[in-house]
Parts: sequence; structure tokens; C-alpha cells
Amino acid sequence: MAKQPKAGKIGESDKEKKGKRRAAAKLRREVGAGKTIAASPGDREAHLDRAPKWQPRYPGSGRLDGKVAIVTGADSGIGRAVAALFAREGADVAIVYHSNKADAEDTLAIVEAEGRRGVVIKADVGKPAASGKIVARAVDTLGRLDILVNNAGEQHPAADIRDISSEQLQRTFQTNIFGMFYLVQAALPHLKKGAAIVNCTSVTMYQGSGGLLDYSATKGAITAFTRSLSENLVEKGIRVNGVAPGPIWTPLNPRGGAPAEKVATFGESVPMKRPGEPNEVAPCFLFLACDDSSYMSGQVLHPNGGTIVNG
Repeated sequence: MAKQPKAGKIGESDKEKKGKRRAAAKLRREVGAGKTIAASPGDREAHLDRAPKWQPRYPGSGRLDGKVAIVTGADSGIGRAVAALFAREGADVAIVYHSNKADAEDTLAIVEAEGRRGVVIKADVGKPAASGKIVARAVDTLGRLDILVNNAGEQHPAADIRDISSEQLQRTFQTNIFGMFYLVQAALPHLKKGAAIVNCTSVTMYQGSGGLLDYSATKGAITAFTRSLSENLVEKGIRVNGVAPGPIWTPLNPRGGAPAEKVATFGESVPMKRPGEPNEVAPCFLFLACDDSSYMSGQVLHPNGGTIVNG
């Protein structure tokens, strides 16, 4: 098992920094300075120069025994870490992915290695028809639905707002926030009292990000959606909360989210002076999905390396 970060760890090891620099150099060779690359199915998480840590850090305690969860964007990064931790805590998991089937199947193997059932579902969450397909497949295969984790997202850096095309703007909103609406609409008939919805927003909602204008706008919408949906569903006994990660080392950054110059120093500006790992974020999703957070709804947790956002 990969070595896990210690609690309160400040800074990165030389090996971790070298991994970022190798990823940055690879990106620079492929597309040049100041440019980003579109992610492709060939960009396996396991092939990254610095592999993200998804492994659960502690033995399970049965906090999700008998539950079934849908996790979108579960092929890699935060979604994979959430699926792995949920499985360790006793949940069966529907693994929703967009295009990287190989990574999704790796996540399925992780879930099954924990002794749980899983199903891999290929879907574009930004399309209205996809949500019904996802929910129907999950319920038909796993028998019920108790937890919906809306984690799927995409980002496309642009220094100038004029460089954001109407197609990109629409696409980012479709994936990041429209997809959440569609999935909640499809899931709601199956969610009973005690169910939980957990949405992934971002520190950029609270701080802003000059180079991620459309992405940050969607994350603001997600936070408002989370709070409003909580008010809408609380009397049904369905809790709705969110997680707002800071800079987390996932495939989204070196393979589709940032230019080489930012990849090389990614995460070093936060108080802990390093990016977080997916398995440092997943416990927030677990807490909000299980009965430990039974008196919380409409709230957002902030695994962000010590950045104060007061939100």
C-alpha cells in the first residue's frame, strides 16, 4: 500500500515534488508552455508521474453497511477515493465514468476487493437522458439507492474571458451543475428517509479563480444548489451537504486542467504548502453520507490545506 500522508503534514517530499515536475515536463513536451491538454481515455491514473493516493487509510467500521451509493466521476481522483472508502465502510457502489473505461474498471476492482458489489456505468452526466439510465442501472443491479455523490466535473483554464467559447461555457455548466440537477431528479423517487446527497463544490467558489472563470461560476452555483436543495428536502428526511476541496492531486490537473507552469508548483500556495491527496478528501464525503452527520444539512466541508474561507 502507498505510504499515507501524516496528519497535519506540511510541505512535500522530494519524491512528490519530482513527480510534479516530471508531470509538468511531460505536459510541456506535448503541448508547449502556457497550454493545457485535453484529457483522453489513455490517460490512466496509474500512469501519472506522481500517482494520486486513493487508498483508505483506516479499517472500516461498518458506517455504510447495507447502503448503495452512486458516485459520479468515480473512475479516478476524488471519485475513486470515495468509492474505495464507501466500499470499505460496507456500501455497494455504482461507478459512473465519462470515457476512461480502464480506470473505471480499476475502481470496480477496488470496490470488489473490499468484498462489496459494484457496477460500472458509462454516461455523460451533462445530458438529461443520462441520469435516468444511471439511476435505473444502479437500482436494477444493486437493489436500492441510499446515497448520491455528485462529484463529476470538468475545467478549462482561460486567462482571458474572451477565450471562453460559448460551447465551452455551456459544456462546463452542463457537466458541473446541470448534471447534478438531472441526477437528483432521477434519484429522488428512490431516496428514502435517511438518504444523503453530497455535492462536490470547490475552494474556488469562496476565493474565486482568475484563470477558471466558468469553472468557478459553476462551483458557486453548486454551493447555492446544495443549500437550497437541503431546504427543499429536509422535511423528507434527506440530507444534502457539500465538500469544497482545495488543490487536490488528481488526473484533472496535469491531464486536462492546468498548464505545465502551474502543475510544477501545484498546491504549494496553501498554508500546508502542498496539494492534498484524494484519500484526504474522501473522509469528508463519508462523514456527510453516514449517520455521523445526522444533524447536518445544507453545510459544506473544506479539505483545502488550511485556507480560511469562512463559508
